[in-house]
Amino acid sequence: MRIALSAILVLGCLAAASPASAVEPDEVLADSGLEARARAISRELRCLVCQNQSIDDSGAPLARDLRLLVRERLKAGASDAEVIDHVVARYGDFVLLRPPFKASTLALWAGPWMVLAASIAWIVIRRRRARRDDAREPEPLSADERRRLEMVLGGQDK
Repeated sequence: MRIALSAILVLGCLAAASPASAVEPDEVLADSGLEARARAISRELRCLVCQNQSIDDSGAPLARDLRLLVRERLKAGASDAEVIDHVVARYGDFVLLRPPFKASTLALWAGPWMVLAASIAWIVIRRRRARRDDAREPEPLSADERRRLEMVLGGQDK
């Protein structure tokens, strides 16, 4: 019963912590079609302040400015691709939550895989060394070490 209650509590906390939209009422466009497009674009753009949130979810002032910019461009008749291209031209590929795969973003795409591969290689090497060290016979004690060991062990018997 305690486990079930704990699970319900954890799920409730996770549901409460889910991000809410930060779009303010004065930003919402009257045209529901344009607003839907603006929201879709806003979910694709990264907040440059928060960095792990879209501008649709962020309450940062810069995110608000970007949301307003997106809506202005849409009202001016720009296509979704033109709006995104305009924002990328100003802020670079970093503003995209899903940056394109190209030479300038290669490190961004390959970096996590390289770190994973290096970590796996490090673990494999460490385990091989540990196995090799465990299989090796210990070196015999020198005469001086043997004499000191006998002194210590001899002192414990008394």
